[in-house]
Amino acid sequence: VQLQASGGGLVQAGGSLRLSCTASGSMISINTMGWYRQAPGQGREMVAMTRSGAATNYATSVKGRFTISRDDAKNSVFLEMNNLKPEDTAVYYCNANIKSPSLEYWTNFWGQGTLVTVSS
Repeated sequence: VQLQASGGGLVQAGGSLRLSCTASGSMISINTMGWYRQAPGQGREMVAMTRSGAATNYATSVKGRFTISRDDAKNSVFLEMNNLKPEDTAVYYCNANIKSPSLEYWTNFWGQGTLVTVSS
């Protein structure tokens, strides 16, 4: 199983970006899908998470500005980021909790990370 993320880039404060992530490989089912980020010198933090069935959870710092969505038919998750701020600058990682026929347990998989830079 692999997660492929895309959509990062450089944007001015107040601008928008849309991140995409698609899971591929041998999968039985996907439970949660979401996005984490890691700023320079800091730990990785959860940004937004969605469960199958549309339940969502957001970090307080992004509520009202970011929207997570998923397309189960395409095994994909998206993050629409609006009104971006310099403090949103980080490497963004997608994450998915997946049941694969080759693994005994549900397993967390990570994408390769995509850099978002917000200039002031």
